[in-house]
This record gives sequence, structure tokens and C-alpha cells, in this order.
Amino acid sequence: MAYRRVFIVALALSLAIVAARAEVSELKISRQPGLLFAPLLLMEHHKLIEKHAKDAGVPDLKASWLTLMSGGANNDALLSGNLHIVTSGVTNMLLLWGKTNGDVKAIIGVSGLPFKLVTRNPSIKTIKDYTPSDRIALPTVRQSIQAITLGIALQKAYGDDKANEKLLPNQVQMGHPDALLALLNPRHEVASHFASSPFQEIALKTPGVHVVLESRDALGGDGHVACAYGTTRFYNENPKTVRAFLAAYDEAVALIKSNPKAAAETYLSLVKERATVDEVVQLFTQPGAIFQAAPVRTMVYAEYMAKAGFIKPTPKSWKDYFFPLLHDRDGS
Repeated sequence: MAYRRVFIVALALSLAIVAARAEVSELKISRQPGLLFAPLLLMEHHKLIEKHAKDAGVPDLKASWLTLMSGGANNDALLSGNLHIVTSGVTNMLLLWGKTNGDVKAIIGVSGLPFKLVTRNPSIKTIKDYTPSDRIALPTVRQSIQAITLGIALQKAYGDDKANEKLLPNQVQMGHPDALLALLNPRHEVASHFASSPFQEIALKTPGVHVVLESRDALGGDGHVACAYGTTRFYNENPKTVRAFLAAYDEAVALIKSNPKAAAETYLSLVKERATVDEVVQLFTQPGAIFQAAPVRTMVYAEYMAKAGFIKPTPKSWKDYFFPLLHDRDGS
């Protein structure tokens, strides 16, 4: 009996050691340029993940951050195992959720800000005015949240379920910073940019640049644009790290909401963007700005993408493509 007790104790200790080792020592995360990813910049700057990981019992966790310009690059990095958590558009997450039969899911919603299709071409007033030679820059052709939103708007404009493909040949894949430079260069072939904040606001300061389409008009309201997602294996093997990530995010959002000016000052100290503190504060606090972990209006994209054949099956609710971490919160 004594031998059995020793064996059981030894086995329990071994299992505890294995479980502890399952947590990664270095958490590799991506982000993209722009105000949508401000919470992540604050998390990095204030070392919030490390702080909450220590509180959760992972004292030596190191958070490593990588900037990627497109959803496609994020998805490739996640599937290859080079990153543990990627942050990109809701639509890019949904594509991987469908492609992997639900193995990839969202961990948290990151943010949502109204985004706009802007152009310097005076002949283009609506999306029906684009000709075959007019180029539109967006983060990822066909599958980025901008491209999917454009498809939804085209279906509404033409009343045709197949109209979402009309402007596919016009799309050019460019990161937001490069797309802004192209838009503001009168010699560049790209004269339109389906942008995000603060790039759209910077562009609209230039005489002649105007809005063609707003996301809320296409979608019927505001919702999350960006989310953070990972694999089921990572989620299951790193519960303390995942909860530390959520706690760090919640603290970063609290900083934005309690003192948007200080958050704006920190954000601008970390990026090279032509915006003032007051302008960033206005964007943080504008109607439609969403900074919370629980998703808002993501099912609008999921239902459209399922109907258009991008994903299978059709999700019954947002909880189908979000990990249980947030299932006790209100989402949509």
C-alpha cells in the first residue's frame, strides 16, 4: 500500500510538471498597423501580458510581437506554427475556422472602428462608378474584411447575389501605410483605398480625396473589425497564458476608456502616423468605436460568407467560432 501511495504521488507530480511545461515560455503574437490594434501596442508597451502571466503562475513568460501587413500573411504564420496568436480581420479568422473545420477559433475580439473606401478620382461617387481600369487597394484581395464588406455592398447596390465579384479584378493587395502613399501620389495607378483609422482620416485631409462607401452603410451598423485567434491545441495546452492574454487586453482597453488622451499619447509615441493626440482621442471615442473582447456583429460576416460559399458550415452563433473563454459574455 505504501508503494502504491508513493507511486500515485509520483505520478501526480509528474503530471503536474508536464502540465506546467505545456505553457509556452515565449508567446508569439502578430499585429497590423493602425488604430484598430492600439490595445495590442499598449499591451506590449506596458508589458501587460507578462504582468498577468506572472499573476497566473507563468512568471517567466515572454511576449514577442511581430507586425504583419495582411490577413493572408497572418493566416500562413498561424498555420505554419510560427505564431501562437494572430490578430487580423474577422473575415480572415472565419476563413481559417472553415478551412480547418473549426480547429482555429477566435480568442478575443480586438476592436471595431468605422472604415471607409476613399478615392482621389473625382469621377467616382459610388461603387457603381468604378471602371475596369480603376484600382482599389486593400489588405488582402477577396478575403480581407474590406473586400468582404465591398462584396456585401455590391450585392446591395445591384440586388444580385453574384454582384460581389464585380470589382474583384480591381482589387490590389497593399498594406495600409503603402496604400495611403499610393492614394496620395497623383501618378500612382491606385487611386482608391478601402482603409482603416487613422489612414482614412489622414487621406481625407488632402483636397480632392472623398468617401465612396462607409462600412456601416454596407453592414447596417457597426461591429468588430479585428480579432485575435489561434489553434485549438494552443488554446488547450496554454490555459493560463490565454487567460493572461485576455486580462492584459482588458487592462489595455480600460486604459483607453479611462484616459483616452494618455492612451493616444502612448500610441503616437510608438507609431509613425500623421495624426495629433486630439485626433486620435476623437477616433477612440467616436460613435461606433468598439474596444471590448466579446464580439459585436460578427455574425453578419459569418452568415454572408457562408451564403457566398467562403465557409462551411453556416455558424449557428458566434460561440461556434469563438473559444469558450468568452462564452459567459454577451456577444453577437
